[in-house]
Amino acid sequence: MPHYSDHLAEWTAALEFDSLPADVVESTKLRILDVLGLALAGLGTDYGRSVRSATAAMGASGKSRIFGTGDAVGPTLAAFANAALSQSLEYDDTHNESIVHMSSPSVAAALALSETSIVTGKQLITAIALSSEIACRIGSVAPGQFHRRGFHPTGLFSPFGTALLAGKLLGLDTRQLASAVGIVGSFAAGILECWVDGTQSKFLHSGWAAQSGIVAAFLARAGTTGPEAVFEGRFGFFASHLQDAEAKRSWTRIFEGLGTTWDSRRASFKPYPVAHVIHPYIDALLRLRRHHAIRPADVREIVVPVAGFIVPVVCEPVAEKRRPRTAEHGRVSMQFTLAEAMQQGRLGKDAYAASVRSDPEVLRLADCVTYQVDPTYPGPEQFKGAVKVIMRDGTVHETIEEFNRGSAENPMSVADLIAKFEENSAGVLSSEQMKRAAAAVFALEDSPDASTLVGLTQRA
Repeated sequence: MPHYSDHLAEWTAALEFDSLPADVVESTKLRILDVLGLALAGLGTDYGRSVRSATAAMGASGKSRIFGTGDAVGPTLAAFANAALSQSLEYDDTHNESIVHMSSPSVAAALALSETSIVTGKQLITAIALSSEIACRIGSVAPGQFHRRGFHPTGLFSPFGTALLAGKLLGLDTRQLASAVGIVGSFAAGILECWVDGTQSKFLHSGWAAQSGIVAAFLARAGTTGPEAVFEGRFGFFASHLQDAEAKRSWTRIFEGLGTTWDSRRASFKPYPVAHVIHPYIDALLRLRRHHAIRPADVREIVVPVAGFIVPVVCEPVAEKRRPRTAEHGRVSMQFTLAEAMQQGRLGKDAYAASVRSDPEVLRLADCVTYQVDPTYPGPEQFKGAVKVIMRDGTVHETIEEFNRGSAENPMSVADLIAKFEENSAGVLSSEQMKRAAAAVFALEDSPDASTLVGLTQRA
């Protein structure tokens, strides 16, 4: 009987660009543009500078470049750095059900490999689309179960996608592809203790996923073997990482409808640099602020109903969430995020600055934010939010955001995503370079050499 890894290997080997639905092609191109901008924005952070410095110290020269820098290293290090940079602002897309950030590792891995041998634009799009799809599907076998146990889904599930992406671009056969999946399963890792103290290790998980997928594919091509039952086996991934016999596992989510039902269609772009489950609350709050001309100083309380699964992620411990130690800490805080949004009237890539984290009025507003678990709220398949603002004079303003902006039900426009790319790449690229890079992404399927995209990201 075939193993789940066999199903994925066979699909990967057979998939061609012409089999991709038109909307998946267009969405994949937008995700490439988004990741390029996010990585360029990451270069301007202290975290980004540390990643670049460490990558340079670890690697000899190579052909694969770090976006925006010209630094040329080996493909694994380039993939690591570019994916790690693109997560630095908590601003990359998310598959709603699995809560996997699938595009950062996929785009970084594919472009790193495109600089080691010729990869056409069609091949690049195909590889990224299949990698993201596989990460989403594996992450949906037991949605919500991994965050609850302190695991980061991107670190766990994206390596499987990038292993098959790399295997596809390196020309592995189905046996080798299945081995790559087995090998990379032993690399899958990522804990979220950094959420407790506001440190940065979570952002490295996208980089590790991109790097480990490439490593696994090269090993499999050279003859190294990996377990066939890497998912369902006695010591397989789900047995080792989800040690709870009662936790539901929907195995058919891995392979059912592959190539006809695209789970990646349910992935959301981000309009804000913050944990995705907070997004609908931000939009609801800012809408109330605009429509009712709310003065932050007049706010007495902000009440938000929430789904139970997000409480340990963005709502508790309350004291910790109201006083984030770092920008990274703030990005996973419902209380502080809504306070900053209310006080500032916006939440851009410069959010969570030290001056804002110490602003007395923002801290007062953070203390005003309370949450209530609403058992009728949906699970991770739908990010829903609602906000009630109670004024000092007793006036109440409230609204609901059924679907987060950037989702399939409430999409961001192409113009929105271009504007996001331009905001993120400002300071690295000139306006003319931004236009050339965006045009190249939108015409990518006609390109005989996808690596030209990397050249278009180099600093002005």
